[in-house]
Amino acid sequence: MNSSIILSVITFVYGLAGVLYMVSLIFKTDFPGKLASLVTMVAITGNITGIILRWIESYKLGFGHAPLSNLYESLTFFSLSIACLYIFIEIRYKNRTISTFSSALVFLAMAYASLSPDISSHIQPLIPALKSNWLIAHVLTCFLGYAGFAVAFAISFLFLISKIGGQPGEGILSHVPESDMLDELTHQMVMFGFFFLSIGIITGAVWANSAWGRYWGWDPKETWSLITWFIYAILLHARLMRGWRGSRIAMISIVGFAAVIFTYFGVNYLSGLHSYGSIK
Repeated sequence: MNSSIILSVITFVYGLAGVLYMVSLIFKTDFPGKLASLVTMVAITGNITGIILRWIESYKLGFGHAPLSNLYESLTFFSLSIACLYIFIEIRYKNRTISTFSSALVFLAMAYASLSPDISSHIQPLIPALKSNWLIAHVLTCFLGYAGFAVAFAISFLFLISKIGGQPGEGILSHVPESDMLDELTHQMVMFGFFFLSIGIITGAVWANSAWGRYWGWDPKETWSLITWFIYAILLHARLMRGWRGSRIAMISIVGFAAVIFTYFGVNYLSGLHSYGSIK
């Protein structure tokens, strides 16, 4: 069994966890939620196993490198990062509602990686521009940042639903955390994501200087990374300096994640020095 098969199976394990979380939320019963947490742990273990095995397989093929070089590999790591973050929040705050929405993002990312005919799961040698010790540092930090923003998006979405749907404690919202907790968790996840995205941009600039002889060149990926950074900088400024809370912060968080998605996927279809990360 190779890494691609393991990661494909893990896609459905994440999907099962998401269904169990949703059943627990809708029917307000605890057992499916506990089972969902266990299934998520199994999926995380399998996800890590698949990534490590893929790394080993690359060495066996004669061009060993960290499995972070194309869209398929980045999606599997992105999914793992989101899952680890939401299960940490679930354990820390003893609440599975956030996991319900976050697990959907994980399943969609893994399903796109494993099931889309446009994405190749084949292990390929690195192109010259990617042969650098900065690869791991840059990609890891960027996608940890993206994962933080993804969880912040899920929390913000839940916050707005709770505001529209009625008072917490009623119906399906009975397990939704208080608005103040959701607001604070959004802030924490945005700070987490902002910290790692900042490091990712810095390491990317250093890498660009060694690979292309300049720190910044307004490549589409670079430009949209900076736009995303500014959106979340505005969010943090509005909260810390202007005292914004609640729905306004949630809306900026959602806009910020839309920028993340475009930075991740959209600009891959534009010509530029990062076009090697498009599909294959």
